[in-house]
Amino acid sequence: MKLSARNQIPARITAITTGEATANVELDAGGTRLVASITVEAVRQLGLKEGTNVAAVIKALDVIVATGDRRPLRLRALPLQGHARRQQPDSN
Repeated sequence: MKLSARNQIPARITAITTGEATANVELDAGGTRLVASITVEAVRQLGLKEGTNVAAVIKALDVIVATGDRRPLRLRALPLQGHARRQQPDSN
């Protein structure tokens, strides 16, 4: 499968919490926890289950940057170039 999105992060599904219409799919991306909210129908159609290797594809228009004691700075419509090489766990 080919995609135009450049930010494709390999991950493994660690948990799926299903509601009536939406499912939260928890991912381990090299030690970083990601959560994708997708439809229950998509979970079924893709055959997702714990332990499945997937790609987390991130396509966003906003990137928010924050430092210790300052208000976050939002950068709008910032095109991201290249590929994610590594993930860094949140320090919180």
